[in-house]
Amino acid sequence: MFILTKIADLVQIKPEDFDKDAAQAIEDNINEKFSNRVIQKIGLCVCLYDLLSASEGLIGHGTGLVNVNVEFRLIVFRPFKNEVMVGIISSSSPRGIRIRLNFFEDILVPPHKLPPNTHFSPSEQVYIWDAGETDEEKLYFDNHEKVRFRIEEEKWHDQSPQGPGKDGDGEGEGKSPYSLVAAMDDSGLGPCLWWDGEEGVEEGMEE
Repeated sequence: MFILTKIADLVQIKPEDFDKDAAQAIEDNINEKFSNRVIQKIGLCVCLYDLLSASEGLIGHGTGLVNVNVEFRLIVFRPFKNEVMVGIISSSSPRGIRIRLNFFEDILVPPHKLPPNTHFSPSEQVYIWDAGETDEEKLYFDNHEKVRFRIEEEKWHDQSPQGPGKDGDGEGEGKSPYSLVAAMDDSGLGPCLWWDGEEGVEEGMEE
């Protein structure tokens, strides 16, 4: 789910940070710049892991900023394909089920990645799995339910600004720069309550 990525960059220390320890000022600058930021084809940056090297600081002309070339490693969120994870159903629509983690919300389970005989109920705004022939065998993907899901695909949308006269095709407009497609179509996947019982769900939530 998390990886370490090495990055080389130029950081600029502001005059108001000169009273800090040099290493602390650099670390704060890196976290401010990269935390909660998506880097294309790398993932969602969480925080600095460690600082590998830093050059001597050079004061920029007319700015008062100290420029430092640094090399460091970041903790990055990028789950691998077929990884099984646990999250919470945030909402459901005809497009599928949206799942959120504590720090990430762009996970979609499309209808064809749900168990066979699963349909969307417009009145209840949930998906229902007809696991048998009776009403007692109907299983609900309720909102705010804790679920187990499998990563199927990652999607990237470049949000770099277009130059003059380059309107683009509008494909990436309004989309998250990084999103995941998941599945809940196998045994053990879906609401944890189905497979673990109430005690198992409560223990999982405590963890």
